[in-house]
Amino acid sequence: MSEYKIYMPKLGESVQEATITKWFVKEGDSVEEDTSLFEVATDKVDSEIPSPVDGIVKKILFEQDAVVPVGEVVLILEVEGEADEPTPNVDEIPSTNEKSGEKAAAEVESSVAKETIEGEVKDINKLSNRFFSPLVKSIAEKEGLSVSELERIQGSGDGDRVQKADVLNYLEQKKSPVQTKVSAVPAEVPGVKENVPPAAASVKTSPAQEKSVVQVGQDDTVQAMDRVRKLIAQHMVDSKHIAAHVTAMVEADVTNLVQWRTKMKDLFASQYGEKLTYMPMFIEATARALSEFPMVNSSIDGDQIILRGHRNIGIAVAKPDGNLVVPVLKDADEKNLLGLTREMNHLANNARINKLSPDDYQGGTFTITNFGSFKNLFGTPIINQPQVAILATGSIEKKPAVVETSVGDVIAIRHKMFLSLSYDHRVVDGALGGAFLRRIADLLEQWDVNRVI
Repeated sequence: MSEYKIYMPKLGESVQEATITKWFVKEGDSVEEDTSLFEVATDKVDSEIPSPVDGIVKKILFEQDAVVPVGEVVLILEVEGEADEPTPNVDEIPSTNEKSGEKAAAEVESSVAKETIEGEVKDINKLSNRFFSPLVKSIAEKEGLSVSELERIQGSGDGDRVQKADVLNYLEQKKSPVQTKVSAVPAEVPGVKENVPPAAASVKTSPAQEKSVVQVGQDDTVQAMDRVRKLIAQHMVDSKHIAAHVTAMVEADVTNLVQWRTKMKDLFASQYGEKLTYMPMFIEATARALSEFPMVNSSIDGDQIILRGHRNIGIAVAKPDGNLVVPVLKDADEKNLLGLTREMNHLANNARINKLSPDDYQGGTFTITNFGSFKNLFGTPIINQPQVAILATGSIEKKPAVVETSVGDVIAIRHKMFLSLSYDHRVVDGALGGAFLRRIADLLEQWDVNRVI
């Protein structure tokens, strides 16, 4: 018998740690290859980690709800014969200085003092009694915040945990001379209002810092948010804080599209075993429009615009538990309609049964959310950061409409739907956002009813 170590896997490019939310095994259990060992959660994804080998659980090194760095040994299996255990490499298990094993850990410890003096916070959790997430540490490192500065920030999360919005608000106040002047004046000093400029007097703390007091009645029921819902809530608030949201709408006549789907859906089911929904058609039109309007397929980094080289479209999917996930179709512009249908159905089904892999969430450059699946006409969605736009598709309804013909205008029954685009006005102006949205509508309206797959 020999030992086989199971490490905390890498769950995304920027993920440095994960929380063990559930154990499926206990010490002494026999496991087979691909048996789920434990469930982990990050701010991006929940995943079940399977066993790569057959064996017996010898030692579990972390309890449930423990926050474990990527690359740490989580449990040890006993396996028959010599264990062919893969050696962790820097791609699979990143460390602070891109090295693995005890040597890297020793170098991290020896550099802590130097990093603190230089104001760096690469390993802040070792220097403070408070916990800081990888995202907070990354922002602090980039902005040159010291350990003592981070510890002074009032957190808005559970247990006063410092969140992204708290750090951004602190940086904003730190950089603003007006806010610095106000904070330096004791509130109880007489005449302070006359001495403070009007702009400074109106400065308020962000919603992340202010917690509203909510009265709970005796007939009310208090329900705690689950972990995923809290992450969604924070992500949405962050996006509204970061991006300058504007929403545009158009109504599209998709009669040709409806007729084509009606004609083809049985063929898709019988010949390809796939359910043909409208979403693959929306994805195809959006991917083509993104190719023609590359600025909409971008992100903002400070005062720089990053034009994405791939058109990876995320699709918002509602899970049975009420939470929302956004799996991503990679290189959507390079797939035909059958390929989009197969991948869309696969991702949606896996999302609903919580079987998406970490890679399924990564790399999105644009998002589509379907309000029509809930029979809603339209919506004004919040941008999925760090993207700069999101498309909402409404329900398709029959409406009387004026149709131009060779013999004059007539009133006919047409299938129509609303499309709405929320975009970040920092980089997408009204002309660009309007042209992009109109192009998607045109592509859907001009659908060829005689098209073959």
